Amino acid sequence: MLSEALLVSAPGKVILHGEHAVVHGKVALAAALNLRTFLRLQPQSNGKVSLSLPNIGIKQAWDVSRLQLMDTSFLEQGDFIAPSPEQMEKLKEAAGVPENHTATELLALLAFLYLYLAICRKQRVLPSLDIVVWSELPTGAGLGSSAAYSVCMAAALLTACEAISNPLRDGERVGRWAEADLELINKWAFQGERVIHGNPSGVDNAVSTWGGALRYQQGKMAALQRPPVLQILLTNTKVPRSTKSLVAGVRSRLMKFPEIVGPLLTSIDAISLECEHVLGEMAVAPAPEQYLVLEELMDMNQHHLNALGVGHASLDQLCQATAERGLHSKLTGAGGGGCGITLLKPGVERATVEATKQALTGFGFDCWETSLGAPGVSVHSATSLDVPVQQALGCL
Repeated sequence: MLSEALLVSAPGKVILHGEHAVVHGKVALAAALNLRTFLRLQPQSNGKVSLSLPNIGIKQAWDVSRLQLMDTSFLEQGDFIAPSPEQMEKLKEAAGVPENHTATELLALLAFLYLYLAICRKQRVLPSLDIVVWSELPTGAGLGSSAAYSVCMAAALLTACEAISNPLRDGERVGRWAEADLELINKWAFQGERVIHGNPSGVDNAVSTWGGALRYQQGKMAALQRPPVLQILLTNTKVPRSTKSLVAGVRSRLMKFPEIVGPLLTSIDAISLECEHVLGEMAVAPAPEQYLVLEELMDMNQHHLNALGVGHASLDQLCQATAERGLHSKLTGAGGGGCGITLLKPGVERATVEATKQALTGFGFDCWETSLGAPGVSVHSATSLDVPVQQALGCL
């Protein structure tokens, strides 16, 4: 059993191209976002397992002896099946969560408890742990925050219970797990995502586990080889939306205008494939013209998404504000508000970036300067983390 603190991080994700078309069998490209979730796991000897989530103001502790008495036979995971409604009810009973918690808070606690019991139950005694999770990712913005949470949790618990080895060597600042260990982390993270979302695609946890970028189509995923790191502005309009209703709206429009919407979806598919091709070229021989192609593809896809009915006035504001400064943007995720990405090609002037950020925050949006193609789940030395992260995790 682990004897010292473990520090883990995992990235969020954005959809580069293929939103909504992917629901209809087309290709989508997803990329790891270099806004990360961080976890600190500290072994304890107080007979408790505690979880602190400062982003949402949650701190919960359980007596290990009480959890030890639970019948955990319902957690048998020979084939990693989805938790049943009955299992979820047992977890809720075990969690003992006060009624005043929101659905988001409850699901975060249940996902932790599920992974803790399922991964650690093979230990002779359930471990006493103190876990803090802090994130740079906003929740509910379509940026894979729950997947990054599940990936961090799975990686930390598997390492603490020695199901996988700690890859961080003395003197190193960051370590990455071997491929077989990443496969196991991803499987357990997907279980956490199932607790939170019911029937997720598996894209978010895969991107968070491996990083980089991947192609997804009809349940099949393939990593893009050596995708370039793309500098972007990520903007959260903070306009709430329902992914379910937006997806239903596109389906309705397809049924009403099949000869119009069908070709739009086919065109979005072609945009995804062209982007994949360009990213592949950039990995081998990067050239300035490739960024111009990426910008054109973003513009075309944004127009297509508007034609599908998933645009929003806030996203129009975003695209117009960036276009006025020679930059190119598109929504990412479900649309109807939510988030957008703006490509920052090499050589863009600092003054342009700052003026754009100022304009976007002036609309009341949140704006981050970050990158796509980030590394996947990693383990860190304390000194490799920025001071604000160390403070949030209680390392200082």
